[in-house]
Amino acid sequence: MARYLGKRLLLLIPVIFGVVTVAFLLMHITPGDPAVSYLGDRATPKAVAALHHQWGLDKPLIQQYFSFIGELLTGNLGDSLYFKTSIAGLLAKRIPLTLGLMILAAIIALAISVPLAMLAATHENGPSDWIVRILNAAAQGMPQFWVGTMLIIYLAVNAGLFPVGGYGDSLIEHLWSLILPATTVALSLAPTLIKSLRSSLIDALDSQYVEFAQSKGLKTKNILIQYVLRNGCISGISVFGINVGALAGGSLVVENVFALPGMGATMMKAILTRDYPVVQVCAVVFAVIVVLVYLLTDIAYSAVDPRVRLQ
Repeated sequence: MARYLGKRLLLLIPVIFGVVTVAFLLMHITPGDPAVSYLGDRATPKAVAALHHQWGLDKPLIQQYFSFIGELLTGNLGDSLYFKTSIAGLLAKRIPLTLGLMILAAIIALAISVPLAMLAATHENGPSDWIVRILNAAAQGMPQFWVGTMLIIYLAVNAGLFPVGGYGDSLIEHLWSLILPATTVALSLAPTLIKSLRSSLIDALDSQYVEFAQSKGLKTKNILIQYVLRNGCISGISVFGINVGALAGGSLVVENVFALPGMGATMMKAILTRDYPVVQVCAVVFAVIVVLVYLLTDIAYSAVDPRVRLQ
């Protein structure tokens, strides 16, 4: 396990290098000028040129690239062009919110997916199965910004159960303010999980080891938990890991809908204002999060299925 973890962590290096390179090139070929966005109506040619010199944007592109790589290697993330503060300090306040949103969304997605997939699989082609499949198909066609808006209208504005936006001040307020955003992200992830789990659970129910367990007189509840669910969730773990990018991508949309000061909202603001350093660092952080979740997925896969060995 230690050797496997070491190899996977070493693979982070080329992944981060690739993400940094792609993010750097995309930001510099995208139309727009951060100095013009920053100055607004005061964007005279002289003022723009002065800011370009101050920020180092008047240097050759290759020199800017290696300068940024050098800063990353030394741990100096630099300063934000738009927020006027250090990027490290900026993200230190916003990463916990985004991680909390992703974790809570994953928990809600699993809480929705597992019972519904089990209900559909144990009543294959019955009314319960068809209801779950219809709801699942409908949920797949709902964009996150629309789901978030509907939740705000009905549960926050009309019912007054949750805050409309913001993050609150205390820990309880933080958690309470994340419920609707996390539910929005979870509802976009749950349909894929339900579809995969349902198929796997049906295959497990038709297997010989389930028939053998039934012949031994084991209770249906024990069979479903110990045999069907454990074997059926193997593919679900893989699907969940593959779709973890939806959690990271969902934060970009949902944080803006619910006015959450997280990494997603920060990155979106940085993209609109052409804040190159912030976009590049946020891309690296998201890449690291996704790769680490993939690693945890592989470990969970091997823990559930003893036949799998980490190589």
